[in-house]
Amino acid sequence: MIRSGKKINIRGRALRLLIGSSIVLALAACASAPVPPTQQLQAAELAISSAEQDRVADFAPQDLKQAHDKLSAARTAVQAEDMEQAERLADEARVSAELASARTALLKTQAVNEEMQQSIDALQQEILRNSGARQ
Repeated sequence: MIRSGKKINIRGRALRLLIGSSIVLALAACASAPVPPTQQLQAAELAISSAEQDRVADFAPQDLKQAHDKLSAARTAVQAEDMEQAERLADEARVSAELASARTALLKTQAVNEEMQQSIDALQQEILRNSGARQ
């Protein structure tokens, strides 16, 4: 079956238009400014703020400092438009703050356990003294 010149010409134009549009869209996507990792930065800020309210600086100061340093580096990466690096650093800052909170909770729990064990030991000694006095 032989096609008419008009059909081929219309298809050729449509194909060229489609290819041209695709190229323009691809270039526009590459040229657009990268989007900052706002959600990750906010999550890191919230985790640090929460850690500070829990007074983690008293128990895990290195982890809290690391969280602050990573968040600062993430903000610098945003200014340099290195959004991948900024996202990674913001995530690391959040994790460092969460680690500081977890270590603080562990140390506080250990202190309470130690205190309770001392109370138990004192009660056991008192019981032994009282039972020895009765005999």
